[in-house]
Amino acid sequence: MKQTALVLPTPVRAVSTDDPREILSFLATVSNDGGEAALATLVEIRGGAARALGSQVAVSADGKYCGYVSGGCVEAAVASEAINAIAEGRDRVIKYGDGSPYFDIVLPCGGGVTIAIHVIRGVGQINGVLDNLESRRAAALRYSPIRQRIDGAEPPARSGWYDEDFVTVYRPRTRVVVSGDTIEAEVVAAVARASGYDVIMRSGLRRDLADAIDEFTAVVMLHHDLEAEEQILGTAMGSAAFYIGALGSTRTHKRRQDRLRDLGWSQFEIDRIKAPIGFFGPTRDANSLALSVLADVAASRLSAYG
Repeated sequence: MKQTALVLPTPVRAVSTDDPREILSFLATVSNDGGEAALATLVEIRGGAARALGSQVAVSADGKYCGYVSGGCVEAAVASEAINAIAEGRDRVIKYGDGSPYFDIVLPCGGGVTIAIHVIRGVGQINGVLDNLESRRAAALRYSPIRQRIDGAEPPARSGWYDEDFVTVYRPRTRVVVSGDTIEAEVVAAVARASGYDVIMRSGLRRDLADAIDEFTAVVMLHHDLEAEEQILGTAMGSAAFYIGALGSTRTHKRRQDRLRDLGWSQFEIDRIKAPIGFFGPTRDANSLALSVLADVAASRLSAYG
């Protein structure tokens, strides 16, 4: 009797996102609804690459996928491999670009990547990561190619190979606390939201945000009065915020430093403040300032956590 070849679905991007929380949520939703899925992880870079180690694509058995492991040139091929892996019930490792057997896929950057595809057999560990991110805690998954399984792990400094396992690190979304009753504050908050950041606006003098400022938070003070920023500045300097920036000229910042010394802050603590705020020179309009500030925040986050 002639057997009919299994026809696998064509990959279709379900949503355009590179946010790890959204990628894992997609995976968890598929699995929790009874579907089969796989998680593809960028585990090696040869030469240049558009994404960092640990970048991921989540794929469901019906062909839908989300996430990125390149600039968009191999994701459909990765999803196709993942669909085959799900059908076979076995993990697999594939290479693209330099060093790959696939001559029809050339990465624009000229480099090469290796992708590990893991067929999901339970979402307990993934839900654990999502719970940690929701509580604004870093988390990690350790993937063992030999055992073909993932486990939770203490997050190291960077995603990468540790012994024979690949550890992917997940960190909470950048939070931006914007303080000030100014047009600059309004525009910075709007651009930050459009960039996918978690934004908290602080207006007035009495709102204490100590509990909202963690190591994944940038505090942006956009006041035209040193007295108006005093409370939030003290809260920020006493926190683990990875970025503290304040509006004002070099002369204004000198006055700010003198005030802080008089209040007992050390020079080391004072030097945490980026002032004049922003990534590039003086700006004369709110839109340019917003781009400058958020570029500085993004660069500082990248420097701190990669």
